[in-house]
Amino acid sequence: MTLALHVTDEALTGFLSVYNPTVLALRARLGFWPMPTFEFREWLTGLILGILLLAALSPFAFRNVRWIRPIFYFCAVVAGVLNALGHTMATIFGHTVSIVRFPRPAPGFYSSPLLLIVSVYALAQLRRTRHRPTSP
Repeated sequence: MTLALHVTDEALTGFLSVYNPTVLALRARLGFWPMPTFEFREWLTGLILGILLLAALSPFAFRNVRWIRPIFYFCAVVAGVLNALGHTMATIFGHTVSIVRFPRPAPGFYSSPLLLIVSVYALAQLRRTRHRPTSP
């Protein structure tokens, strides 16, 4: 739910107008950058499908099924903690890379504190339940 709120925040505050130029600037500077650029529709559709997939997988997480734990660790760290800190740092600095500046706060910033809190909580729960047996 929090990730869906964050995607909504990004969509409403113009995230792609900062993200795409950042990717292009990094490609120009480094010669290669592994992140793609997006049109709004494909970006939003992909995120909606990803969120629905995570929602469909959540019963396995609630039952503490072993194979799902690395997926949720990855999501908590990358989609949660690093994402929230990235929006926060961009807000503090007012840019992503030197040539991509924007008025503060950064797009997606408003929901970042909640995303960070929920992600840290998820990591704590994953750690707390690491030795608990899987439910049937």
